[in-house]
Amino acid sequence: MTQEPEPGVQGAATGIRVVIVDDHSIFRSGLRNDLDSTLEVVGEAANVDAAADAIASLKPDVVLLDVHLPGGSGGGGAEVIRRSQAASPATRYLALSVSDSAEDVVGVIRAGARGYITKASSGSEVSRAVAAVADGDAVFSPRLAGFVLDAFGAASGEQAEANDELDRLSAREREVMRLIARGYAYKEVAAELFISIKTVETHVSSVLRKLQLSSRHELTAWALERRLL
Repeated sequence: MTQEPEPGVQGAATGIRVVIVDDHSIFRSGLRNDLDSTLEVVGEAANVDAAADAIASLKPDVVLLDVHLPGGSGGGGAEVIRRSQAASPATRYLALSVSDSAEDVVGVIRAGARGYITKASSGSEVSRAVAAVADGDAVFSPRLAGFVLDAFGAASGEQAEANDELDRLSAREREVMRLIARGYAYKEVAAELFISIKTVETHVSSVLRKLQLSSRHELTAWALERRLL
């Protein structure tokens, strides 16, 4: 994990394809003009649904993402990341927001963002942060780094709990669990794993019983919360 790059440090990556997601058109336009010439803005979006569509079709290297966005189911920037990861797995996300609250920072990082900087950052600072994220680094405005460190500490405990729960399931039950939680129908799971629909039903019943859940909807929520999908 690195802090925001120092002034004068140039990112190693060039020709980075970027999508800007923010619900204020004036901000998007200003940011586009302020970004370094090595960054290619290939698209923009103003809400969750448009962002998910743009990322799926354009498959950018980095998405500059506001935390609070209209549309979708109300999940904002974190929802954009969760909805887009399967369609564009190589895309990385850099949150850029006016908010510096711990809840917003932790929420979007847990969803999968590689960094979080505030809108008080200059165009050159944002450009360096985008280059760093594209190169695989994690970038945070200095005073936000503490939130992330605290969150990682808490997350390690949550992951240990998730591992304990997963230990209750057999290897086949884990495979079935992940597919069902992703929304697969029983017949689709059967085809994917080359087993019968009846066997799928048996495994699902066992998974729900062992995890003390009552429905596949609860199973999906359980898996999402533990970032198992």
